[in-house]
Amino acid sequence: MALYEKRRQKPVLMLVPLIDVLTMLIFFAFVTMQFKSGAALNITLPKVETAGKNEFKGSVTIAIDKDGRMEFNGRPSTDPELEALLGAVRKIDRNIPVLIQADETTSLKRLAFVMDTCRKIGLNKFSLQSR
Repeated sequence: MALYEKRRQKPVLMLVPLIDVLTMLIFFAFVTMQFKSGAALNITLPKVETAGKNEFKGSVTIAIDKDGRMEFNGRPSTDPELEALLGAVRKIDRNIPVLIQADETTSLKRLAFVMDTCRKIGLNKFSLQSR
């Protein structure tokens, strides 16, 4: 017989440090999250087997959806607005590359209009994005 009986302590779950860690993980996830600009228009890029790397270092992006609606750097634009915006870009830097993101079902006429507008304005460094 033992005079002193050792009692087992109840397990304690410390909630405050757990909540602190979870809060920091959620905060870190929001800070490091990247938002894609092509999500505004529902665009499915065409698949090109012989395309090179999709590296783009310019700041001008023109997106065309399957219905022919256009966006210039994420803002909706019409045909005359596109010409004016590209003209303003040319005044700043005539060698800036232009990335054209067209849906795979976009009409060739609409795509040709955008490419022709770039050439008329004097921006000859444009490329088509593919997947």
